[in-house]
Amino acid sequence: MIRAVKGMRDILPPSSGVWNHVEAAAREVFHSYNYHEIRTPILEETALFARGVGEETDIVGKEMYTFLDRDGSSLTLRPEATASVMRSYIEHRLEQRPGLQKLYYTGAMFRRERPQKGRFRQFFQIGAEAIGSESPAVDAEVIEMAVEILARAGVENSQLLLNSVGCAECRGRFVADLRERLREAAPRLCADCQRRAETNPLRVLDCKIPADQPVIESLPSVLDHLCQECRTHFETVRGYLDDREIRYEVRPRLVRGLDYYMRTTFEIVHGALGAQNSLLGGGRYDGLAESLGSKVHSPGIGFSIGEDRLVMSIEERGGAAGTASLDILVAPIGEPAFRHASLLARQLRRAGASVEVAAEGKLKRSLELAGKLGARYALIVGENECAAGAYALKNLATGEQATLGRDQLMGKFQKAN
Repeated sequence: MIRAVKGMRDILPPSSGVWNHVEAAAREVFHSYNYHEIRTPILEETALFARGVGEETDIVGKEMYTFLDRDGSSLTLRPEATASVMRSYIEHRLEQRPGLQKLYYTGAMFRRERPQKGRFRQFFQIGAEAIGSESPAVDAEVIEMAVEILARAGVENSQLLLNSVGCAECRGRFVADLRERLREAAPRLCADCQRRAETNPLRVLDCKIPADQPVIESLPSVLDHLCQECRTHFETVRGYLDDREIRYEVRPRLVRGLDYYMRTTFEIVHGALGAQNSLLGGGRYDGLAESLGSKVHSPGIGFSIGEDRLVMSIEERGGAAGTASLDILVAPIGEPAFRHASLLARQLRRAGASVEVAAEGKLKRSLELAGKLGARYALIVGENECAAGAYALKNLATGEQATLGRDQLMGKFQKAN
């Protein structure tokens, strides 16, 4: 038997209904904030992620799916989407369009990391990027939108974590201080953190190993190193969030895992997921365009939602919220009735109802099937019903049954949908 590749999986009904619910909720929110969809290739040149994400990150150093194409060029399955969106922004000169460029995406990403609860080698993200402004007001609106998507999807009791990692200048001073402190502290940390202490000290703060946390908590805080401009920017973002009554907790160790982040960084976590509790992460990346070769300064901020974890959190708190249910199972009795029922089902579908036509011609078995499929109604179509143009509609929750003409039937489900 051929099985799915390790770390990748099939998404089956009814879970796929929750996925559709989440994506529909996100699209509704994006539309209300005037964001527009962008679709980038799954494959990119490897250099895009090496330069954009950072060569010393775990993503580039250990997790990417990279291979040589037939012409010898190095290609990579995208491990994240922000670098791809910025590449597209630069390539198509979107900075020449009026106003802030507000873009969103959905799709599969790929990282070869150890599969565990809520983490897969092919995983899915829903994300947004606002490119063209350094304003803290944009930061606050992006965070507000992220919070709104989770609420609209049905997530309750999530927690917003907030930090600033400063600009290149003040972060440079912080990293120098951090590197100095790590010379003494690194031997007490995990092997990965000992390596990061030499190659990329900021990544040490992103470690999730429980035994390392007391040591990490003793390290310097980036907030103590912010320059006045970055400090003012962060205070202004916080003020805008306070105005919106969006609750948050400042976490000085929150740095995120990608090199392009600067100033505002944020994460939303949810307790239902255990150790892998992050639903969403994002931040500002004002220097990303220049690192990818652009001569135009294009500051931006964005976030990505881990759709796998978001769906899991919804399912674990009580089932498939928002999944589509079957409205009607049509139960034809006999071959002539089946042909009539098929045409009737077509009309009902056009009216907006979800309809299943039972292939079995026996009423008892059709009603049993309706119960198993979770149908709201059973529509009985026999020779007498066909001749009269009136059909028995049974409410499977209450057991009530009514006889409706074709127009009444269509009107009922058109109004319901």
